[in-house]
Amino acid sequence: VQLQAFGGGLVQAGGSLRLSCAASERTPLTAAMGWFRQAPGKEREFVAGIRWSDDIYAESVKGRFTISRDNAKNTVYLQMNSLKPEDTAKYYCAAGAVVAVNPNRYNYWGQGTEVTVSS
Repeated sequence: VQLQAFGGGLVQAGGSLRLSCAASERTPLTAAMGWFRQAPGKEREFVAGIRWSDDIYAESVKGRFTISRDNAKNTVYLQMNSLKPEDTAKYYCAAGAVVAVNPNRYNYWGQGTEVTVSS
């Protein structure tokens, strides 16, 4: 399974971006999909995850980010609103059997897409 992420870019604080991640195929190991991010010098952190209609979010993005998926397109989206400079990071999508905060629980990873939020 290959994951390809799109949609990163440069945006001013308070702005919005939508990330997309397309999976090359649908398997039991793509039932859950998630987004993680990694800022320079920091560890990779969980952002949001979804399995069927159940979704979970990191506290830092709750109320600002929304994860959704289109099963017909094997694609997961991350709508990011009210962006802050501290959201600047490389964002990665991941797929696995279950939604988890721990990145080790995911089986497949995309290449990442950069998000930069200017103040």
